[in-house]
Amino acid sequence: MREIIFDTETTGFDPASGDRMVEIGCIELVNRVPTGRTFHAYYHPERDMPAAAFAVHGLSADFLAKHPVFAAGALELLDFLEDSPLVAHNARFDFGFLNHELTLCGHPEVGMHRMIDTVAIARQLHPGAKHSLDALCTRYGIDRSHRVKHGALLDAELLAQLYIELTGGRQIGLGLAQEEAKEIVRVELTESPVVRPVRPARVFMASAQELERHAAFVATLDRPLWLEEA
Repeated sequence: MREIIFDTETTGFDPASGDRMVEIGCIELVNRVPTGRTFHAYYHPERDMPAAAFAVHGLSADFLAKHPVFAAGALELLDFLEDSPLVAHNARFDFGFLNHELTLCGHPEVGMHRMIDTVAIARQLHPGAKHSLDALCTRYGIDRSHRVKHGALLDAELLAQLYIELTGGRQIGLGLAQEEAKEIVRVELTESPVVRPVRPARVFMASAQELERHAAFVATLDRPLWLEEA
C-alpha cells in the first residue's frame, strides 16, 4: 500500500483570511516502509511574511520571491501524490491549505476521505498525553536534535518515523509478503523431520560426599543467622 506523509509551512493559520502555503514536503511509504522518493517545493506566496510565521520556519518574503507560485508547480505535486492516502499531523490544517491552493489555481480539491491524521491516532493510543510532534518524537525515541526550526520536508521525515511507530513499530517492514510466508510454511511441512536421540533426564542432586562437606562447612560458622531466635 502506497501512502504519502506530508507537511506544510504557511504564512499563518487561516487560508480564508489570506494566508498562503509557502512550503510542502512529502515522503513516500510503501507498506509502511520509506522508499526514498520525496517531493519538496517552496512557493512564492504573493504576499508579505508575518513576523510570527517567520519565527517558526525562517522563510522570508525575499527568499520565497525567488521561487515559483503554487500554480506553476501544482501538476508536479499532484503527479507525486497520485491517489494515495495522505498522512499529516493535525491533518485538517494541512489539507485546508493544500485544498485552498488547489482551488485558487483551478484544480479539484483532495478528497478528505484520503486524510489520515496522526494526532487522532495518537489521541487514541495515548489519551491525556501531549500530542505535538515534538512530544511524540520524545515518547517514541525519535531523534529530532537536528530540528532547529520547522521545515516541511524535515517535519515530514520525522512524521514518517512517528507514523510507523504509531501503526506497528519499526518491525512492520520486516514482515514477509503473504505468498512468501505461505511458501516457507509449505517447504517446512514437506521436509523430513529431524530424528534426535533420546537422552535420559539429568539428575541434579548432591552426592553423599558433597552433603558431608557441606555439613562440615556449616559447623564452622559462628552463630549463623538462621539459628538465632526471632
